[in-house]
Amino acid sequence: MTPAPVYLDHNATTPVRPEALEAMLPFLRGDFGNPNSVHSVGQRARKAVERAREQVARLVGAGPSEVVFTGGGSEADAAAVYGAAQAAWNATGGRRRHVVVSAVEHEAVLGAARQLAARGFEVSVLAVDADCRVDPAAAASAIRAETCLVSVMWANNEVGALQPVRELAALCRERGVLFHSDAVQAAGKVPVDLSVVGADLLSLSGHKLNAPKGVGALVVRRGVVLAPLVAGNQEKNRRGGTENVASIAGFGAACDLARAELNAHAARLSGLRGRLEAGVRALPGVRLSAQGAERLPGTSHFLFEGVDGHSLVVALDLEGFCLSSGPACAAGAAELSHVLKAMDTPEAWGRGALRVSLGLGSSAQDVERFLAVLPGCLSRLRSAAVAP
Repeated sequence: MTPAPVYLDHNATTPVRPEALEAMLPFLRGDFGNPNSVHSVGQRARKAVERAREQVARLVGAGPSEVVFTGGGSEADAAAVYGAAQAAWNATGGRRRHVVVSAVEHEAVLGAARQLAARGFEVSVLAVDADCRVDPAAAASAIRAETCLVSVMWANNEVGALQPVRELAALCRERGVLFHSDAVQAAGKVPVDLSVVGADLLSLSGHKLNAPKGVGALVVRRGVVLAPLVAGNQEKNRRGGTENVASIAGFGAACDLARAELNAHAARLSGLRGRLEAGVRALPGVRLSAQGAERLPGTSHFLFEGVDGHSLVVALDLEGFCLSSGPACAAGAAELSHVLKAMDTPEAWGRGALRVSLGLGSSAQDVERFLAVLPGCLSRLRSAAVAP
């Protein structure tokens, strides 16, 4: 019997937890009501949405009223960047029209920044060092009187580096500038607590923490005004459209479990990652990305000399391992990712990128199987690359 595939791509997406699925099922069956309806069927749905709002808020140290449900992390990012910038423009007659983002943001943030630039906003892009970290001093230099928003992700989805979000949030607060952080990869893996890190806007995604795809949240701290990306009366006029009740219920359940298990889960993943990295780094022609930074406990990003990363992913897939050479949103790209470029990664090494991301269900046996198979895949690919 062929063994089941070993899934090592949890930064791309995660399996839905059984508990999250159970929370969803009633709202895919009899309790199908619109949560904005005043009758009993609708109010049962409303109760589920509000319970999930409390569960999401508890995970990140926010108030339930600050949680706005969205269709995913990308929408939350766009709503934060567009919404904050447009609200500032409206309030100041266009005087506050400067946005600061890091060079390694998710495409949802970078794409929103490009769209703002096309509409007359000014955008400054913060460089990162070789470990994928933003320098708070550079952020301080970039902020000026016209700045309305700084957006720097909590954890990088590709190499796993954690950013100095606490310092950045404090800096922005001192300067009277809103601070947004994309915490899609961080929530449920490392502590994300807005009572400690004073971010004004925080993006979350269900499918990165074992909830279904197609649901996320934007945390909007009390007093922050946004121009809505989707007009409508739902979510207290902050995001139009009937709420996805079943997925929201699953998202809430997953957040509750992630909060309860956070420390044990992080410690377990750190142990697995340590064994993984020790085994891979013992091989010839390999580098570990962002090794000088604090990283997500389950994320390792390797660069292999003389190997094409896409070909390595295919070779490992044939051996029963599911991994990525980079972020899923850029799968199949022929050139180095924007993250590796920003880190000044040499192209000869960057072409051999492989991301291993562990998560719920990952085991020591999975790591050992991977370490047993990887050397052969590398040897075959390198031999093929030099064959006449």
